[in-house]
Amino acid sequence: MDVLLFALVLVHLVEHFGMTLAMGGFLNSLTLMSSAVGGLMFGLIADRIGRVRAMMMSILVYSIFTALCGFSQTITQLAIFRILLGLGVGGEWSTGAALISETWPAKHRGKAFGVMQSGFAVGYATAAIVAAVVLPLWGWRAVFFVGVIPALFTLWIRRNVEEPKAWLASRAEVVAKKRRAPSIGQLMRPDVRRNVVVASMVSTAAMFASWPLFLWIPSLLALPTEQGGAGLGDLQFNLFLVVMHTGSFAGYLTFGVLADRFSRKKIYITYVFMAAVLVPIYAATRDPTALFFIGPLIGFFGAGHFAGFGIITGELFPTEIRATAQGFTYNIGRGISALSPYAIGKLIDLYGFTAAFQATAGLYFLTGLCLFLFPEPGKEVRD
Repeated sequence: MDVLLFALVLVHLVEHFGMTLAMGGFLNSLTLMSSAVGGLMFGLIADRIGRVRAMMMSILVYSIFTALCGFSQTITQLAIFRILLGLGVGGEWSTGAALISETWPAKHRGKAFGVMQSGFAVGYATAAIVAAVVLPLWGWRAVFFVGVIPALFTLWIRRNVEEPKAWLASRAEVVAKKRRAPSIGQLMRPDVRRNVVVASMVSTAAMFASWPLFLWIPSLLALPTEQGGAGLGDLQFNLFLVVMHTGSFAGYLTFGVLADRFSRKKIYITYVFMAAVLVPIYAATRDPTALFFIGPLIGFFGAGHFAGFGIITGELFPTEIRATAQGFTYNIGRGISALSPYAIGKLIDLYGFTAAFQATAGLYFLTGLCLFLFPEPGKEVRD
């Protein structure tokens, strides 16, 4: 929600600050890039001081700096606040993923990650509601002020969420000097190095496919047919997006259920390969009926696969560096993918939507190939 509030008031920011759309896109890229740094930074913090305290810190960071965006007087100030809130956004996933990996039993862990990832779809809808209600009444600054509300959630976390026993045991060994303190260098340990590299490849390919796809689909739907779009009216346009993101929500939850019953790896591969097949079909059609029915499937497979990353990586890395490894591998993809909206946008300018989305389909296919390099979680992990 906090990230998407920016996109929903971008037109007003452009008008107020007199900046170009390119500058608006650059500010969004800054947030994505800083989230990569935040994922690694808070992953280290979580491995050193605990998952719960690190999560509280990350939520406070992105909530406070989202609200401060509402006080921006210059583009430079806005850029600084966007960078700092990105640190918290990256850290929140890293700490949350480690917390779920260490508190939920393996037979239900997939469902837990499905619920966690479904927050993206819920956040998108919440941001839209906030903008629709607050923006007409109080303006764009008030929209950012609403972003501070998640900070209140930290009070509940502090009172009700305990540190995982696995982390407490691991930390006790570090204090007793039976084990080294977590550090970035440990990501290159022989027993985890290969998995760090493969997970980083999967994250990068998946996000390079997904970010620009869902960013540019609204343009595909809204632009006139003579400009290569579907030419939908406002009512149709919003309805189609709601239906698509309903599919995303279902995709996250269904992934978790399937991953708990069948092979996590095979479900993950199925999702991204289905996305690779569906995206070119969606991009090549301009028939509103076909777009309406294929859209939820694009959301289901094209976004729903993200539930799998936390499940698999949580079972790949040992407790003492789990948050660091998950934060690094997930957010390095987020940082690199900051370039993807521009790259795919350039392809759209040169060759049109169909060719550009075929490129994203190729990236989904590449994600699937990279997933074959993951080992299957051992029986001891699943039990």
